[in-house]
Amino acid sequence: MTALSLAICGCATQKNGNPLLSEFDTPYGIAPFSKITIDNYREGMLRGMEEQKAEIEAMIDNSEEPTFENTIVALDRSGKLLSRVRGTFSPISSSNSTEEMRALQKEMSPLFSAHNDDIYLNERLFARVKAVYDNKQALNLTAEQKKILENIYDRFVNSGAELSDTDKARLRELNKEISMLQLEFSQNLLYETNNTFVVANSIDELKGLSQANIDAAAKMAEANGEPGKWMFNMQRPSCNPVLQYCENRELRRKVYEAYYNRGNQGNEYDSKEICARLVALRLEKAKLMGYNNYAEMALENRMASTPAAVYDLLMQVWGPAVAKAKEELDDIRAEIRKEGDDFEPEGWDYMYYLDKAKRAKFAVDEEEICQYLEINNVMQGIFHVANKLYGITFKEITGDIPAYEPTAKAYEVIDKDGTTLAIFYSDYFPRESKRAGAWCTSFRPQRYENGKRIIPIVVNSCNMTLPNSEGYALQSIDNVETMFHEFGHALHNFMRDVQYSSASGVERDFVELPSQKNEHWAFEPEVLEVYAKHYKTGETIPMELLKKIQESAKYGQGFATVEYIAASLSDMDLHVLTEIPAGLNVMEFEAEKLAERGIPSQILPRYRMTNFSHTMGGGYTAGYYSYMWAEVLDADAFDAFKETGDIFNHEIAERFRKYVLTPGGIDDGMIMYRNFRGRDPKTDALLRNRGL
Repeated sequence: MTALSLAICGCATQKNGNPLLSEFDTPYGIAPFSKITIDNYREGMLRGMEEQKAEIEAMIDNSEEPTFENTIVALDRSGKLLSRVRGTFSPISSSNSTEEMRALQKEMSPLFSAHNDDIYLNERLFARVKAVYDNKQALNLTAEQKKILENIYDRFVNSGAELSDTDKARLRELNKEISMLQLEFSQNLLYETNNTFVVANSIDELKGLSQANIDAAAKMAEANGEPGKWMFNMQRPSCNPVLQYCENRELRRKVYEAYYNRGNQGNEYDSKEICARLVALRLEKAKLMGYNNYAEMALENRMASTPAAVYDLLMQVWGPAVAKAKEELDDIRAEIRKEGDDFEPEGWDYMYYLDKAKRAKFAVDEEEICQYLEINNVMQGIFHVANKLYGITFKEITGDIPAYEPTAKAYEVIDKDGTTLAIFYSDYFPRESKRAGAWCTSFRPQRYENGKRIIPIVVNSCNMTLPNSEGYALQSIDNVETMFHEFGHALHNFMRDVQYSSASGVERDFVELPSQKNEHWAFEPEVLEVYAKHYKTGETIPMELLKKIQESAKYGQGFATVEYIAASLSDMDLHVLTEIPAGLNVMEFEAEKLAERGIPSQILPRYRMTNFSHTMGGGYTAGYYSYMWAEVLDADAFDAFKETGDIFNHEIAERFRKYVLTPGGIDDGMIMYRNFRGRDPKTDALLRNRGL
């Protein structure tokens, strides 16, 4: 039995009680995953809520006048046990989900919603918070203290603390139903991604695929009771190679339609009605809070501020992106004619023929490039960049250390002064229990206790190409960029240094700046020379191949930009509605709005609404535009290095660390950016980087 199986089976007996109920007596204070049962999680969550409830009651019953310490700091520090339990459970439930875990999520979701409302709709507690807030000018607070006071006060107001009792009661109902629907959506998508299969019955159908892709498909078929066949699920490492390299047009069509129709198959995991209901409930909540639509409410505390500002940015890029995509389509039609055909390309032809056109224009073969992008070497390249920029080093931790997943590696992150900065887990490979995509999370965020910095425990969780039969995991260019991207989030988590939890977060449309900025180093020649080694010979990537990568880097940006902006627009279009159309079908609504804007028929949004976890699963609701908003910042930020002629300029790197990575959310995002750059960002770098 694996450590994870033991941790979640619910059958292990704890001689010493529930390990979640006290601080972990383990190396670096990492959760003892193998000793935690599903019942331990349940007990820990319930006990955690009870403890925080008692802490809140003590604050309310305090006969002393409300002060910054006895109200604001006390509230910021409350819920320690609950945070520890949820911080342990949440990352595992995303990467190693089981039926028991999913059932526990459904059981606890309404309880968490009610618990949160019990805090932020509590009139007596809000009265104490407001008393401190109204007296803030006389308190002589530090910048961070002012920020947490403002954040906590705003959190109460934005959570409905000033509503009438009747409206508060309705808000509780809305919050409960929204949280349950978002969870149901996410669980549906997990199932659909891992259990929607396309089967090939003959090896002849697989022409164009690499042997590693063919072997993986055969292994998947055998594991699912179809020996002698080849099977693809909707995880990107499985289905993307079919769309990009497979000669069989019918197989490409089947995979394409299966991928984009996850959650839209008319089965028990269909999420169309969930999406429509979520849009309606979010609108009702926004109107209850005094806004015209949900996007207005969501954007109020972001850098963009208004829906108009979001649309303005997206539409600035939309026109050039569509024009570039049409140029690419002409190249695709030319490739089709080269093969003696004369059909109009469809969506399932785009990646396949665009790859052919790219090879024709630049003589670049991504399959050849992949041989120089072995995952362990890429990891060393990522560490090299972090060391050159910030002086940090990485020591793999082996031996007796808690592990939640056998394929995840753990590292001690050591700062330039020799102190331990963080613990980092790299969890890169797909599995049936893991949700799709790539993300950065933490088992424990950075915090302070009794004046001592508690180091964060950070995880990069991705779905990269699995090792081939020889044990080498060869990655695509996109996968390498994703690894650098998620590690940028990890750097942000490593280096954050705030005294109060309520000052740790940045605006949603600022959070992608560190991650997207880190992507810029991935294919710089000085970096490729370090990690791009042939997986068999160890030979450094040839200069000729390096030049091809650089020359072809912007090719295909029409498609990539249109599919991204299309998803961002769909997210916004649904959440700026002030009335819900009768019988709203989110898929039809999405298609109609994009057609009005002239999207090429061969391009669908990167995520269609029934598989758009960013917005329907929560987290990036009315916020998927954030990647583009942050790209204005990250492109301009990388220019700060390029302008000096040194992409590892220590002075610039130290400024970025000091003003962006370290402060958490002590300042507003634009203030932090100006502190780093000395001016507002310029948009021209974004268009230049995308070749638009």
